[in-house]
Amino acid sequence: GVRLLLHGLCSNTTVKSLDLKGNNLRSLGAEALGKLLRQNKSIRSLTLEWNSLGLWEEGFSFFCQGLRANSFLRRLDLRNNQINHRGAAELAMALAQNTSLQELDLRWNNIGLLGGRALLSCLNSNKSLKRLELAGNNVPGDILKAVEQALDHNQDREVILSEAQNQVNILSKEVLSLKDEKNKQFMDFLDTVDKQKEERARSEKMSAARVSQLQEALDEQYSIMNSLKSKLQMTEAALALSEQKVHNLGELLNAMKQEQNCVAECHFRELQQQKQEGADRESRLLHDLSAASEKNLLLRNQVDELERKCKLQQDQLLQLKQDLTNTTAELKLRAVEAEERLEMEKRRFKQSLEDLESLRVKEVARVAQHMEASERSMHGRIHSLEALRTSLEEELSQVKAAALTERGQAEQELMRVRSQARLEEQQRLEHLEEKLRLMTESRDEAQSCCLKQKEMVAEAQAKAKQLSLYADGLRRRLDELQQDLDSKEEEKVTELNKVKVELQEQIGHLEAERTAQEGLREKIAALERQLKALSSNHREALLDKEGEISLLLEKLRMKEAEISRMREEEAQRASFLQNAIMAYVQGSPLGTHSSRK
Repeated sequence: GVRLLLHGLCSNTTVKSLDLKGNNLRSLGAEALGKLLRQNKSIRSLTLEWNSLGLWEEGFSFFCQGLRANSFLRRLDLRNNQINHRGAAELAMALAQNTSLQELDLRWNNIGLLGGRALLSCLNSNKSLKRLELAGNNVPGDILKAVEQALDHNQDREVILSEAQNQVNILSKEVLSLKDEKNKQFMDFLDTVDKQKEERARSEKMSAARVSQLQEALDEQYSIMNSLKSKLQMTEAALALSEQKVHNLGELLNAMKQEQNCVAECHFRELQQQKQEGADRESRLLHDLSAASEKNLLLRNQVDELERKCKLQQDQLLQLKQDLTNTTAELKLRAVEAEERLEMEKRRFKQSLEDLESLRVKEVARVAQHMEASERSMHGRIHSLEALRTSLEEELSQVKAAALTERGQAEQELMRVRSQARLEEQQRLEHLEEKLRLMTESRDEAQSCCLKQKEMVAEAQAKAKQLSLYADGLRRRLDELQQDLDSKEEEKVTELNKVKVELQEQIGHLEAERTAQEGLREKIAALERQLKALSSNHREALLDKEGEISLLLEKLRMKEAEISRMREEEAQRASFLQNAIMAYVQGSPLGTHSSRK
């Protein structure tokens, strides 16, 4: 089963952790695990606790070969697997070539002194292992301390290498970024210089064209000024005539205003009279409305009194119903008490049972008659109260309907009166507005004529002023443009000087940065030399370990040959013994007896 499972995991790429604790895998399982470690590239953690893998040396050697070829496993747990010093030596040879395993747990095995020395020797070539647990293996304390020191050395070495690599990466990134920034700054500076030159040439061309245009416009304005002066003289003559006409029209306008004031006073008096009449009518209607509202309030008060009476009658009905229920409950209690008394009397006086029975029947009949009479009276009172309630509700509905009809009639009459008064007032106002409109139209026509003439005069004067101001502005503009040209030339000269100074400063900064970059390059070269020296030492150590491994493999082959030879000798001895036993059995009397049978 474990062979099938591990064969399936050989091509798996998603499983990261595998736990096979306590499965008694034996030699075939160890071989399958070695194949898994050679082919699988996804498993990072492998737990093999309590599997007795160290009992079968061949299977454990296959497992160690797979571990030697694996470069992806990070954590391996081999606790309680009965690994002896030979298994530890196999494991040490595998760890000497493994470059990925970081944690190895070998607690509670039987590694001993020789196994501890083998593991310590492999740590000289293995630089990736950071944690090795050897508790419960009969390993001396000095070897354990040496193993811890080697692991600490591995950790420090990895930290130093990672820091050096990070520094190299950071420095390379900074160098590239500085180069890019300097290139960008230099290109931007060249672009700004080119743009400034183009803008200067463009501004000179524009200023020359603008000066020529302004000179032409000035000449045109002089000619326009002469023509406007002649027009101004003509408009002054026309203005004198228009002023005389305006004076005449003003006198006519004053006369019209006096007539309009008289007519407006008459209309105002008529409007006041009409407003007085409308106010009187509204006061009458309001008085009628207040009387109707008072009637409505009285009717509402009557309705409220009727509702209170209804509520009182309903309360009385509820009280009567409660009394009825109370009386029925009391009667029932009395009946229960009478029955209890009768039962006691039955127990005490068996002889007087018949008399007491007749008395009880009479009492029950009397109580039933009393209850029926009380119920009849109550039902009669209830019927009378319900009839009274229905009559009161009918009266209330009639009163409400009458109040609503009266209120509607009063509101309709009020609306009709208001609409009549509004129509009359609107007709009068329309008549007065027509008269005012005619008067205002005549007045507006006269004022428009005067305003047109004044506007013509004002426009002529404004044009003359504008032309004179425009000519002065053009002159000032020419002076300003000349001053701007001078100032721009001075600014350009100063800007060129500033640009030269900035270029010199940037060149100095670039040289300083170049020297800093050269220093960084020297540091990088020194670090690279250190890394090359470390790699060369590592390669030499690897070559030494490979020579040792080859020697150990030869020894292993020789031992395997000896073992095979010993097995053949033992097989021959076993065959000889078997033949001797068979011969002895055939030569014994038991053998002869059995052959006879």
